[in-house]
Amino acid sequence: MKNSHSRLPLIPVPDSVIQAAPVTRFRSQATSAVVNEQEQFAIETPVALIYNGISHTVLMCSQTDLEDLAIGFSLSEGIIDYARDIHDIEIQTSEAGVELYIELSNRCFERLKQARRTMAGRTGCGICGSEHLSHVVRSQPPLPNQSVLDWHLIDGVLAQLKDLQALNQITGATHAAVYLSQQGEIVAIREDVGRHIALDKLVGYIAKNKCSGGAILVTSRASFEMVQKTVSAGVEILLAISAATSMAVTLAEQSNLTLVGFCRPGRADAYTYPHRLLIEP
Repeated sequence: MKNSHSRLPLIPVPDSVIQAAPVTRFRSQATSAVVNEQEQFAIETPVALIYNGISHTVLMCSQTDLEDLAIGFSLSEGIIDYARDIHDIEIQTSEAGVELYIELSNRCFERLKQARRTMAGRTGCGICGSEHLSHVVRSQPPLPNQSVLDWHLIDGVLAQLKDLQALNQITGATHAAVYLSQQGEIVAIREDVGRHIALDKLVGYIAKNKCSGGAILVTSRASFEMVQKTVSAGVEILLAISAATSMAVTLAEQSNLTLVGFCRPGRADAYTYPHRLLIEP
């Protein structure tokens, strides 16, 4: 195991997720505006998820780590139970966007058809398109008690985070979701214009690589859906840079998830099951 100071390699940002355009900058200390400087913008791409030939939903997201997205979205939505329930993923790109053709096991596809759920894109609200209240919060088994984290290690993760957010460094417009080991090592990071989708991509990575233990950190608030996705990944600790909502706290309590908000240098507020955060290493 690497130590907590090891760093992930910074992955180059592909051209498919950024676009340059002119901007006029106004600054209080300047006597005139600066005209036609170039700004880099994060591209939102329509990505259609198609299960066994049937269109399911279109997500507006960053065109990276799409295989992880297919697995993570399917898992966090309860479409699959394990990464192995997906037999194949084919990515087709056109001028209109991207299509992910996902081949499910027969069991999972039958369950998907019975759900009869229509959904909309999720860069903002996490429940858009849900037809029934029962579709909003899924019943999931509570998590075990197998993970702990020295809370002092959170500072080291935060110190590395900015340098690892390659897309956000360029555009300032994306969220990140980070998987860290019990030793505070950053194992994986996923970015997207949508905070939910960044987490879906990370959940896909965790499921695909059969990771266990550790924690997830998100560069956003912790809504109930972020809790739900973390539980679907089998991760027992969710760290958020901003606050948690009341529904997130309630669901975390029911799910045996340690939910921590306002993770900033030198502070962290645990709303549920604080015993997983160790004061002494």
